[in-house]
This record gives sequence, structure tokens and C-alpha cells, in this order.
Amino acid sequence: MLLFRETFPADWLPRVMQNLGAVLVDHAHLERKAATTAITLEKYRPLFARVHELNAIAIEELQHFELVLRLLERRGIPFGQPVRSPWISGLMGAVRRGDNHEQVIDHLVCASLVEGRSCEKFQVLARELRGVDPELADFYGGLVESEGNHYATYLLMARHIDEAETDRRLDWYLDLDARLVVLPNPLPMLH
Repeated sequence: MLLFRETFPADWLPRVMQNLGAVLVDHAHLERKAATTAITLEKYRPLFARVHELNAIAIEELQHFELVLRLLERRGIPFGQPVRSPWISGLMGAVRRGDNHEQVIDHLVCASLVEGRSCEKFQVLARELRGVDPELADFYGGLVESEGNHYATYLLMARHIDEAETDRRLDWYLDLDARLVVLPNPLPMLH
């Protein structure tokens, strides 16, 4: 698993635990966006040969989206508007533009980091929700492997394009992540 250089702030977990409804709505939007990301990556020429893998990720993310929507319905929580994540926006805002080679590597590294952070946080939620909400604990525990696989797949795709550049950009993005993840965010959201 990816070794992040900074952990998420200590106030994240209590905020999430006290606002599970809002977090589930945020999670639904994240799964929808994750499916969109996989499809968007198909536009890059270096990934044309990986379109079936990307489609499989998109389908799996849409299945997760559907699972979260069903959880919302069972719990009587209305599906609402998405809230922009400053952390994700900060990562994606640093994607280099113009050169297809550089852009696709950055986009893949960002997607990998998002999946890696999701894996990390889902593990924490699965553990912390065990005595509070066993259904939700099982749900998050069941997503950990998938998120980890997506993290690895995106990183391997980037390394297949250019291993040295991927490792250089991963190092750069891990520094950026360390700066962004500790910024105050009072909203109850996953990222």
C-alpha cells in the first residue's frame, strides 16, 4: 500500500462519525466521479490499449455508486448536491496540461492517490463503525480491496507509460498531498 507522508487530521473521524448521512451522500458522488474518471482516462492515446481495464473500473465504480444510493434509500437519506473536495481539487489542479504524455501520467497518479486515500479511510471506517453501525462497517470493509486494486492499477498504468517520470511525479504529488490533507476542512466528507 502507498505510504502517505501525512495522515489525515485527527478531527476528520469524529466529524465523519457524527455526520454519517452527509458522508454517505458525499461518498455516492465520489463513486460517480470515480466512474467518470475511469472513462475520462480512455481519451489518452497511451491508454487506448487499456480501455477494457478502464471500463471494468468504471463499471465497478458505478456498482459502488448504486450500493451507496441503496444505502441512502434504506436509511431515508435524500441524495443531494455534491460538495467540492478541496483536497481532490488541489491534486487535480496540479495536473500538467498540454503534453499528452505528462498529462496522462499526472491524471493517473492523482486517480491512484484518490483511490489510495479511499482505501485508507474505508479501513478506518470499517474498524470504527464496527460497534456503532455494523452494516456500514461491513460495507466499508467490503470496499477496501477494490479501492486498493484501483490504486495499484492506476499507478501501474502510469509506470507502464514512463516509470521514471511516474516515480518522479508520484514523489512530487505525495509532497502535495501532505500539504493538502492537513488543510482545515470543517465539512463532513470523505476527502
